[in-house]
Amino acid sequence: MNHFSFEEIKVGMEESFQTEVTQEKMDAFRMITGDENPLHTSKAFAGAKGYHSCVAYGMLTASFLSTLAGVYLPGEKSLIHSVESKFIKPVFPGDVLLVSGRVKEKNDLFSVITLQVSITNQKGEKVLRGSMQIGVLEDEK
Repeated sequence: MNHFSFEEIKVGMEESFQTEVTQEKMDAFRMITGDENPLHTSKAFAGAKGYHSCVAYGMLTASFLSTLAGVYLPGEKSLIHSVESKFIKPVFPGDVLLVSGRVKEKNDLFSVITLQVSITNQKGEKVLRGSMQIGVLEDEK
């Protein structure tokens, strides 16, 4: 886990990590949210809609942005204020995702950073793009 202070963070700074979308993660997300949409739970239904497998929950994909902020940039001092995400391509179980963020701007008055974020699959295809505003908590004195 990173421990960046607001002062240490610079515009242009980048962090990323990889994660695999597994059936176990899909099942856990379904259990937490109660989303039983057959596009996510039935291969036959997804196949009838033109997909080769069940489609991963978009919000499961977007949830990895929480890890980006809370573990990588800024890390433990993160307090997410807002997330904007656009889903560009479907994600499927077995996809390996690269979750990336780059500091686009800093607001010195409020100790808030804006990250430009993207998620790409193992083929290098962008599946999500967006931005996050994240407060960077001060060290305890």
